[in-house]
Amino acid sequence: MKKSSRRARVATGAVLAAVAVGTFGAVSANASAPQAAQARPAAVKSSDTFTSTHLSVSAATEAAEAVLDAAKKENQRVSVAVVDRNGNTLVTLRGDGAGPQSYESAVKKAFTSVSWNAPTSELVKRLETTPNLKDIPGTLFLGGGVPVTVNNAPIAGIGVAGAPSGDLDEKFARAGVAALD
Repeated sequence: MKKSSRRARVATGAVLAAVAVGTFGAVSANASAPQAAQARPAAVKSSDTFTSTHLSVSAATEAAEAVLDAAKKENQRVSVAVVDRNGNTLVTLRGDGAGPQSYESAVKKAFTSVSWNAPTSELVKRLETTPNLKDIPGTLFLGGGVPVTVNNAPIAGIGVAGAPSGDLDEKFARAGVAALD
């Protein structure tokens, strides 16, 4: 075994002493710290809350698969996204041969349709009078997104992208909604 130089032994000793002092100080500080107060759950009045309906993951998957089936019958290669009422993605499926841009476009169309509780094909028309709508992050104002509703309230959005037209994308998205009936 090689013998260390005096300088290396002194440096190593100084490092070990500093670590020991730091550890002792941390242990001492923890031992003398007062116990933290027990956290108590906040009481919230029921009038300050609301209940909302959400689409289950299994229902979202069923709708997405119905979209891909409808597109396949017409030899179209698409991607489909299903988002919840808050715009969170529940399911995305990229069909065989769908273009790389279709995935993100489907998510944005689904988000846009649930946000406004309207098919994106209708929302495109709103751009004529309010063109700055298209500047809202995460939205895409092209045909192919439809909301899923319960009692006229949006609970999810289905977005489809990849077909040659927004009309076809929307037709396939509606097939996904129909699968939920």
